[in-house]
Amino acid sequence: MTNEGKLNRIRLADIAIMIIVGAAMLICLIPFLHIIAVSLSSKQEIISDRVTIFPRGWDFESYKIVFQDSRMLRSMGLTIVLTTAFTIVSMIMSICAAYPLTKTQLKGRSFFMMIIVFTMFFSGGLIPEYLLVKQLGLLDSMLSLILPGMISAFNLIILRSFFSSIPDSLEESAYLDGSSHIGTLIRIVLPLSLPALATLSLFYAVSRWNGFMDALFYISNSEMYPIQLKLYQVVMNSMVTDLTAQEGAAATEVVAEGLKAASIMFATVPILIVYPWLQRYFVSGVMVGAVKG
Repeated sequence: MTNEGKLNRIRLADIAIMIIVGAAMLICLIPFLHIIAVSLSSKQEIISDRVTIFPRGWDFESYKIVFQDSRMLRSMGLTIVLTTAFTIVSMIMSICAAYPLTKTQLKGRSFFMMIIVFTMFFSGGLIPEYLLVKQLGLLDSMLSLILPGMISAFNLIILRSFFSSIPDSLEESAYLDGSSHIGTLIRIVLPLSLPALATLSLFYAVSRWNGFMDALFYISNSEMYPIQLKLYQVVMNSMVTDLTAQEGAAATEVVAEGLKAASIMFATVPILIVYPWLQRYFVSGVMVGAVKG
C-alpha cells in the first residue's frame, strides 16, 4: 500500500472517531440543555410541551422559589461541607493504604491486595451495613455518610499503580539524604502524583455529591438532608403534583416540571464548576525530566 493510501485510511479513521465522539457528546449534552431550557421557560410553554433545547417565554420564577427556600440553601451548604470533608478523608486514607502496598518489603502485600480486590466484587449487602452503622450509633450523623464509603478499592488500585510508576531512584536518593518514609511520601511522591491525586479527588467528590441512597437510609432528620436527597424529594413531590393536577386539582403558580428542572440545575452546577479548576492537573508526562540518565 502506498503512503497516500495509508494517509487516506488514517484520515477516514479520524473522521469516524470524530463522528462517534460528536454523537456521544450530543447524547450527553442535549438532555442537559433541555433541563436548562425547561427551568427557564414559562409555565404556559411547559404545559404546551413546546420546550426543546431552547427556553421559550423566559421565566425565572422557578429559580426564585429555589433560592428563597431556606431548606434548599441549607442542604446545599451542608453538602459542600460534607463533600469537602469526605474527599479529604478519603484521599488521606487512600494514600495511607496505597503507598505501603508499593513496597516490596511489606510482608503479605499480595494477600492484602487480594482482599482489596475481593471487596470490588463481593460485599456484605445493604442490611448488614445498615445494622453496623446503627450499632456504631452513627444514624442521623454526618459520619454515616463519610466512614462507610471513605475508601474505594478501584481508586486505591489506581493510586497504587501510579505510585509504583515513580522511579525508585528518586526515593532512594531521598533515603540517602536521611528522609523517612513519611518525609519521602510528602516531599517526593505526592508532588509528583498531583495528576492522579486531582483525578481521584474529583472521583471521590462527584461520588459523594451525587450520592443520596445512603442518606435516605441513614438520615431521618430533614435538617441534615444533603442536596441530592432534597432533590429526590422535589422530584417525588413533583410527580405527586402532576397526579393531583390530572385529577382536577387547582394548578400551582409554577409548573412542577419547571421547579424540578431548576432544582436539578441548582444541585448540578456547583460540582460542574470543580471540573475546570482541576483540569489543569490532568496532564501527562509529569515524570519527564524527573530522572536524568
